[in-house]
Amino acid sequence: MTSIRRLEQATPAERQALTELILATVNGGASIGFLAPLAPEVAEAYWQGVLASLGPGLVLWVAEHDGRIVGSVQLAPSLRQNGLHRADLMKLMVHPSARGQGVSSRLLREVEQFARREGRTLLVLDSELGSKAESVYQHHQWQRVGEIPGYAKDTGGVLRSTVVYFKTLSS
Repeated sequence: MTSIRRLEQATPAERQALTELILATVNGGASIGFLAPLAPEVAEAYWQGVLASLGPGLVLWVAEHDGRIVGSVQLAPSLRQNGLHRADLMKLMVHPSARGQGVSSRLLREVEQFARREGRTLLVLDSELGSKAESVYQHHQWQRVGEIPGYAKDTGGVLRSTVVYFKTLSS
């Protein structure tokens, strides 16, 4: 059974599992801000920075299956006075071995429930045009705003367009 939980601090074993997750995700072709092959020390440094930043401006959830971290997602609630109603969804990742099992859907539902409880009514994200992630967001009624050409390099270093999505949440 897969469970979802908010991670506010990480044990050494959880940090290692998060490192393994991002290595498998990026080296498996998901464009989430890194080039492949992703070096373990770069992955470790990334998670060290994320874990140090957790708090009001960054929230992290993990999906676990049989005690093993198989997915994660982050939410960055706006802390600006004029943006307290919105948040950015970031770095939704699912281990390649766990894809197709509803992990991303469970993570998205958890984030949306949290956002509603916190009074957030607007979520935004961007994703590589044509990525598998796009179908996940569309399935969950995220609305496509448009695309920005040549926004970021994919895992192979080729410039790709990004697509911007939003979702309005009922309170």
